[in-house]
Amino acid sequence: MGLQRKHLHMVLLWFLVAVLLAAAEASQTIRSDCDEYCGDVSIPYPFGTSEGCYFNKDFLITCDHSVNPPKAQLLNSSTVEVLNISIDAHELRIHTFIAIRCYDSLGHTTDDNISYTTLPFFPFSYTRNKFTAVGCDTFGNAIAFQGDDLIMAGCLSFCTDENSTRDGVCSGIGCCQSLIPEGLLVFNSSVGGLFNHSRIWDFSPCSYSFLVEEDAYNFSTAHLKDLQYRRVVPTVLDWAVGNLTCEEAQKNSSNYACPKESVCNESSNGPGYRCNCPQGYKGNPYYGCQDIDECKDSTLNNCTNSCHNKLGSYKCSCPKWYKGDGKSDGEGCTIDPLLLTKVSLGISIGFAVLLIGGNWSYWGFKQRKLVMLKEKFFRQNGGFLLQQQLHERQISANTIRIFKTKELEDATNNYDESRIVGQGGFGMVYKGIFQDNWTVAIKKSKMVDRTQIDQFINEVVVLSQINHRNVVKLLGCCLKTEVPLLVYEFITNDTLYHHIHSNEKTSVMSLETRLRIAAETAGVLSYLHCATSVPIIHRDVKSMNILLDDNFTTKVSDFGASRLIALDETQVSTMVLGTVGYLDPEYLQTKSFD
Repeated sequence: MGLQRKHLHMVLLWFLVAVLLAAAEASQTIRSDCDEYCGDVSIPYPFGTSEGCYFNKDFLITCDHSVNPPKAQLLNSSTVEVLNISIDAHELRIHTFIAIRCYDSLGHTTDDNISYTTLPFFPFSYTRNKFTAVGCDTFGNAIAFQGDDLIMAGCLSFCTDENSTRDGVCSGIGCCQSLIPEGLLVFNSSVGGLFNHSRIWDFSPCSYSFLVEEDAYNFSTAHLKDLQYRRVVPTVLDWAVGNLTCEEAQKNSSNYACPKESVCNESSNGPGYRCNCPQGYKGNPYYGCQDIDECKDSTLNNCTNSCHNKLGSYKCSCPKWYKGDGKSDGEGCTIDPLLLTKVSLGISIGFAVLLIGGNWSYWGFKQRKLVMLKEKFFRQNGGFLLQQQLHERQISANTIRIFKTKELEDATNNYDESRIVGQGGFGMVYKGIFQDNWTVAIKKSKMVDRTQIDQFINEVVVLSQINHRNVVKLLGCCLKTEVPLLVYEFITNDTLYHHIHSNEKTSVMSLETRLRIAAETAGVLSYLHCATSVPIIHRDVKSMNILLDDNFTTKVSDFGASRLIALDETQVSTMVLGTVGYLDPEYLQTKSFD
């Protein structure tokens, strides 16, 4: 019987404990119909606007619905308007008033208001606020209480004209600022002027002082006049729970604000403690922190392969046959070298051999094909015949140079259109610039009459030996292309045609210069017809084929070899060549030079 009573007592005891725990749990329960907003201000727990929606009365927010939008107010006070509540930073932004004293032009006070704010438990933030005074004849007074201790501070601001102030600068000229100590619950500010603003009344009629959120205020010269219309400024409060330390509050678990998922930290401004979500959690630390699933967001984890979520954290792993920690900033995941060493080595060697062999074969074939094509062109264009004649006539290699294809491609930027300096029925003339800044003219014909290659080579040799000051010098050729390329010296001052027909250039040429050009041209033709070992008949003497250098010295071009390279549109080599209107009538009729 006694044993039964003992068991009954134990059951009743456990029942009472359960009831008490349930009651304590119920005291932390938040109503489901709590208002989340008052106007535009979010009201997160532990703050609330009605019974059962806040932690205790320290966190009661009164929502004034008599105005639109509704206004959130602190401590049932119509003077402390709440602008914002931050759970993460544990800050409250409120409106506080500006202390103002204004004067008329005679120095009489016209407006005199002090700023007075009393907070029973949430202190002003000493890191986020600055005591500020604005005016050009201003001393701001601050009276505050730190517990029972009275604290007084001041700030002086002077200036003789508004041009001495600078926007954004608050260092004592038109504006001054000072720090406040921590733990302030009461803040009273007033303001005055030493000379009643009589000297600077026209641009600074008032003095102002206020406690303002540092990031929310930026001084402007215009504030010397218009701050009286603002009246309020934003100010930051640091809030915490109660006046106990974390250790003391945890012992009194029935009134402890931090749920089991939250961590407790001491307040940095005055007494009390704060709840925060630990790393790896998110949410409201006073209502309940939720685990963050880092694996759902690749920016929150550094796994290279598999990610497994854990409470407050996550774990990376590697697939089977791999080793490592699976982290991008750690070992990562690497395949077991002992398992697939032979297979990987065999595949790597085989692939490398195949790749190298394939590339070597491809490039070798391509190079051989290119070499064979160049040799074909060289042979078709009389390259071997040219070498033979140079050797037989014992002509120096410096007299005529055989250029490489790559040299001329580089000199003309791969025959870019911007390098074209002339064109006609024969083809194009390009400006070529070598690496040593040597400039040449490169003639690229449209096609070649293969039946006249021997005569072409013979005349190239003859032309290369012409050394006449009024003849464009043939410097060499390139025969490893589809059509031969002839390289001449580059003449800089355009053609006689352009100087005759251009309005801008005609006036530059005097009669004496024109006669000299005609005489030099006639001398060149006489030299070509009679003085060379093999007579060279130009057949196309016209102003466009007479070039001029910077000194207007004649340079005859487009003769000899040009008639053997360029063909007309009908491709009949026996036709009379030249420009109609410039030809000898007898030659035009008989097709003979005799």
